[in-house]
Amino acid sequence: MKKALLVIDMQAMPFVWKSYGGKPLYQEERLIANTRLLIEKARETGSPIFHIMYTEATGLRSVGQPLWQIIDPIAPGLHDSLVIKYHADSFHETNLNTLLRIYAIEGLVICGIQTEYCVDATVKSAYLHGYKIELASDCHSTYDSDELTAKQIVLHHNNTLKEFASLVLSNQIQYLESGP
Repeated sequence: MKKALLVIDMQAMPFVWKSYGGKPLYQEERLIANTRLLIEKARETGSPIFHIMYTEATGLRSVGQPLWQIIDPIAPGLHDSLVIKYHADSFHETNLNTLLRIYAIEGLVICGIQTEYCVDATVKSAYLHGYKIELASDCHSTYDSDELTAKQIVLHHNNTLKEFASLVLSNQIQYLESGP
């Protein structure tokens, strides 16, 4: 089965929000390290990588603005694809499904930000689109809410999303040899 990696919303804004009075991203350094590992493994096998980028029509998170850029430690490579989205679901009103079909992708490895919004919506949508999904259970993150800690949110979503995806640790994700 040919797999692709979806890296959701690993853009500057979630990582700098704490510097502007926002809450810190839960286990930020682990998230970056595990995302880099997933990207390296995908590149070693020639598996396609799709950077999903949340975008606003205007403002600091619009196309090309500093807070819209993907963070340097996981910057897209020459052969990576960028998918611009305006909604939590990475499939909704994007070309993601078309691109995945062009590459003959059957399986998805999913990681990124924000657990209870874009990761959750994308996992469920990918399931409805018929993909076999592996959620990197240690490679998605969020912030504390007023009711729950980020750790509780991540654990809760790992528990509920296992109905739609296999939960796999980042260091245990395997890709098959494949090419474009």
